[in-house]
Amino acid sequence: MARMMIRVDAELSEGVLSAFPHLTARRQRPQTTLSGDMADQEELQGVLHLLSTLGIDVVEVLTIPDP
Repeated sequence: MARMMIRVDAELSEGVLSAFPHLTARRQRPQTTLSGDMADQEELQGVLHLLSTLGIDVVEVLTIPDP
């Protein structure tokens, strides 16, 4: 399991955010940062695919190191 941070080039609505209940959202106009634990690469790819399907541009994907 890895802690991930995904930055998108949009302010995500509550409706869109409801598709990612396991991720914490932080809005920083005009972007939104989603962070949380991903079980594996497949889960990360699923999140990225859904964002792409919704027409949301991903700006950055980072692994957050363990403290």
